[in-house]
Amino acid sequence: MHTASPHVPTSLRRMLRVLPVLTAGALLAVFLPAAGAAGASGPSYVALGDSYTSGPLVPNQTGTPAGCLRSTHNYPSLVAAALGAVSFTDASCAGATTADMTAQQLVAGGVNPPEVNALSPGTTLVSLGIGGNDVGFASIIITCSGLSYSRPGGSPCQNFYTAGGTDRLAEMISATGPKVAAVLAAIHQRAPQARVLLVGYPDILPDAGRGCWPVVPIARGDVPYLRDVELKLNAMLAAEAVANNATYVDTYGDSAGHDFCQPTGVKWVEGLVPTSPAAPVHPNALGEQAMAQQVLAAVG
Repeated sequence: MHTASPHVPTSLRRMLRVLPVLTAGALLAVFLPAAGAAGASGPSYVALGDSYTSGPLVPNQTGTPAGCLRSTHNYPSLVAAALGAVSFTDASCAGATTADMTAQQLVAGGVNPPEVNALSPGTTLVSLGIGGNDVGFASIIITCSGLSYSRPGGSPCQNFYTAGGTDRLAEMISATGPKVAAVLAAIHQRAPQARVLLVGYPDILPDAGRGCWPVVPIARGDVPYLRDVELKLNAMLAAEAVANNATYVDTYGDSAGHDFCQPTGVKWVEGLVPTSPAAPVHPNALGEQAMAQQVLAAVG
């Protein structure tokens, strides 16, 4: 059985692999009072993570290498502004895995250094958003959307990943746990005084029901399965945070009802064909703002 379908355009596959909302002023205005209160006492903040952190295609894109697809309005940038950070480094990069936290990552336009290189003994706040690419986020979306056309009302994706009686996605999530733990250990080693936040993933699929095929081509029977996969991923991250002296930031709870099946202006995560500036199946500006609010609540 193949893992992709001719129904999925090549351009979408490429965008997934690297994996008019609010204006810049309106987004920052939400946080300006907090920034004023923090003043010069703000943290020395470093953000690490994958594309859900970097904010691909969310205006405005910035930084080098360009292939990391960092946004000036991703959640780390909003958090830094809100806290009045005395220093801020966004080392996040689209497509990053746990391995790229401690090794170079080759992307379009150059090489992103190991993300933990941005840390120092003077760092006082670190956020980390990682794990989705370790379990094959992009390939899961490509596979499941392609297979959905064979049985829109069935569960062809679940059948594919559980063939032979073993749930391969559950196995990959379990295997990623120790990798996340190793990254947290590396962060503590390089920034021993820092408060470390491990940021989970927001609600991507509808939190209830069977989705919105064909608007977003995930077979109706696969929606509950994939929803459970994301919940297992977040549960693993929460457990690793507890075990490794980090604070888990839940971005899923408040994002329920803002999944990729919702209309523009309500959804915080885009579908395969975005209707607001963002990469497919990634947070838009509203989503990044919501994630920032949860990070700020955890810091508070």
